[in-house]
Amino acid sequence: MGCNRNCGLLTGAVIGAVLAIFGGVLVPLGDHLIGRAIKKEAVIANGTIAFENWLVPGSSVYRQFWVFHVQNPSEVLDQGARPILEQRGPYTYRVRYLPKVNITENSDGTISYMLPNIARFEPDMSVGTENDTITCLNLAVVAAPALYTNTFIQLLLNTWIKASKSTMLQNRTVKELLWGYKDPFLNKVPFPLDPVLGVFYPYNGTFDGLYNVYTGTEDIKKTAIIESYKNKRNLSYWEGHCDLVNGTDGASFPPFVKKDQVLRFFSSDICRSIYGVFQGIQNVKGIPLYRFTVPREAFASPAEVRDNYCFCTDEVISKNCTIAGVLDISACKAGRPVFISLPHFLHASDSVLHDVEGLSPNEMEHETFLDVEPTTGFTLQFAKRLQVNLLVKPAPKIEALSKVQKPYIFPLLWLNESAVIGDAKAEMFRNKVTGRVQMLSVLQMVLMIAGSVLFVSFMGSYFICRSKKLK
Repeated sequence: MGCNRNCGLLTGAVIGAVLAIFGGVLVPLGDHLIGRAIKKEAVIANGTIAFENWLVPGSSVYRQFWVFHVQNPSEVLDQGARPILEQRGPYTYRVRYLPKVNITENSDGTISYMLPNIARFEPDMSVGTENDTITCLNLAVVAAPALYTNTFIQLLLNTWIKASKSTMLQNRTVKELLWGYKDPFLNKVPFPLDPVLGVFYPYNGTFDGLYNVYTGTEDIKKTAIIESYKNKRNLSYWEGHCDLVNGTDGASFPPFVKKDQVLRFFSSDICRSIYGVFQGIQNVKGIPLYRFTVPREAFASPAEVRDNYCFCTDEVISKNCTIAGVLDISACKAGRPVFISLPHFLHASDSVLHDVEGLSPNEMEHETFLDVEPTTGFTLQFAKRLQVNLLVKPAPKIEALSKVQKPYIFPLLWLNESAVIGDAKAEMFRNKVTGRVQMLSVLQMVLMIAGSVLFVSFMGSYFICRSKKLK
């Protein structure tokens, strides 16, 4: 009887030890199995989950615009006063709903494609109609002295500006400002040029690319990383490392993302590569995601972050490269004085923010973030936020700008391009990816804990029985 009891206790302890060991073995084995499954599904190859989401976004992408309306136009025009701005919006458009085109799979483990540009107005998600009128900068008049610095040319420009009755400010509909209008000043110029302009003109019916990215079939660590953009590794806009096309397009990253990683991605909207750093964990529709945000340092002045030196292109405007928070992208906008910033000049120098009135920078509303599922590297939620500005400069030979007292950066609008994984896609993702990973993790923990408890319990009982028997 004693032998049977002791043997039973020892057998129970052995079973517990085996369960605990098996649970421990499942950790590397499970990770290996998960790794193999992810490597199979995360590559950009026809038939994989990654390819389905890569071809066309798995969720609706919306671009919201807030336009800046000038509340004191008379004072700005007659006295050169600081503009008082009021944001109006959102005016919402659905974008990125067409699949990629000109897709070509290459023999070197890359795939090339073009992104079609399309924007469809969503009235139910907007504060008004596209025909709402706002008072804003006159794009052609303000850009003229930056494009033509010669005194004689500016005198000619002044003649055509006056003949068209154009001023530094104008009244335009939201649709005209965004997508284009025939400018009366440009229409007076007796040279062959396109008189139509707008902040995003031309857009509908155009294409972004050519992109060439790694599929990950040959090296999973390169999945979705851009090999070239428009057949070049460099942009030809900046000096040094700033000119490189780095990272992915932001829609996905190589799998197995770590919290200490810096996620690099390229944005053609701002004509540069940028990066995100880990901020925290978000739970979106039952899926745990790593949030990466674009940090303040990405737009810091070279005086603070030395690596940003090659983004400083004008020492006068940037006050010897000490101004933070604005990026001169005129080199990729045919010389037009376009400056990009975060909305409401978030993280910009006080001198930039105080040249206009009515802005209120707020990190929660104005920062850019990517929420990435760490196992697959898929971006399942994001908000890309930026502000478009023009540099306004004094131009004594152009009467419409004669009251401008000093160069300053004038906001036109800011946008929020965002998306979140849809319910059907989220359910599929939970079932095929995160659910299995979590189930395996739970099984590992249950086996190790149950096995350890059984081992300790049976071994404890065995020794107690032995000590009683010896007595």
